[in-house]
Amino acid sequence: MTKKAIILDLDNTIYPAPAISEKLFSSLFKLIQESGELDGEFEELKKQMMRRPFQAVANDFSLSEELQSKCIELLSDLTYDDKMDAFDDYESVRNLPLKKYLVTTGFSKLQYSKIKQLNIEKDFEEVFVVDPNKSELTKKDIFMQILSDNGFQPKEVIVVGDDTDSEIKAGKELGIDTVLYNHNGEQEEVNDENSIRSFKEITSYLG
Repeated sequence: MTKKAIILDLDNTIYPAPAISEKLFSSLFKLIQESGELDGEFEELKKQMMRRPFQAVANDFSLSEELQSKCIELLSDLTYDDKMDAFDDYESVRNLPLKKYLVTTGFSKLQYSKIKQLNIEKDFEEVFVVDPNKSELTKKDIFMQILSDNGFQPKEVIVVGDDTDSEIKAGKELGIDTVLYNHNGEQEEVNDENSIRSFKEITSYLG
């Protein structure tokens, strides 16, 4: 096994975001719906919120600055305190003899509450929350920091996540091998990516 470390995303990689999104974002969805800014696009925005950071979704749907400000104020103090379950195949990651790093984008308080409910912090050497509301750092910056701090060469690390425009893109730009976690098969149209439906398949990419 040539890989020394694995970098994992959180949402839709370790656990299924749709399982908690309706309850988690109920107050946010109410705020947006009552604003009257979206009309027929509201259901699509809800779907995107299950996959991508709020700031990116808000920009794509051209939410007004006033509404974005209200949403950010709400999300900055939001936590999820109910039971959460990781994907069943996450146990295969826990058992890998590699150093593990968690890098997730989102509001700090919310992301750390999910990590607590999943009881996964102990699985990782370090946990990084990239909070666009607090810093201009990106996942690529954090990946570079992990390489530098630990003396890893790019080919000694692998990045696994569900977003081709986020962690997968960042890993590729740094020369790190990447694997798309496509648990629910929604990304079958992505033909040029290494991809897995289960972490039980990850060992094929660690040699």
